[in-house]
Amino acid sequence: MWIGWIEFDILLGDVQSLKEKRSLVRPLIAELKRRFEVTAAETGHLEQHRRALVGAGLVAADRAHLVEVLDAVERFVAARPELELLSARQRELHSED
Repeated sequence: MWIGWIEFDILLGDVQSLKEKRSLVRPLIAELKRRFEVTAAETGHLEQHRRALVGAGLVAADRAHLVEVLDAVERFVAARPELELLSARQRELHSED
């Protein structure tokens, strides 16, 4: 069994409040869950209105599928015009590690 996750450090555009931030981050998380069948959540920078850390995780039978999905998630987030992807950190672990 393979377990993988990816975490994005995101700079949001012209956002002036936490309410505006939520209006961008919540749909992003919902779309990640729907489109890629991953677990996703806002994981940091909770009180900053222009920054967000968003994480997504996945369990897969083989590493190739895990990497394919996590790479697709990264491409999807990077292509969003309403945000700037500052960095992405990805990790994969085998259950026997």
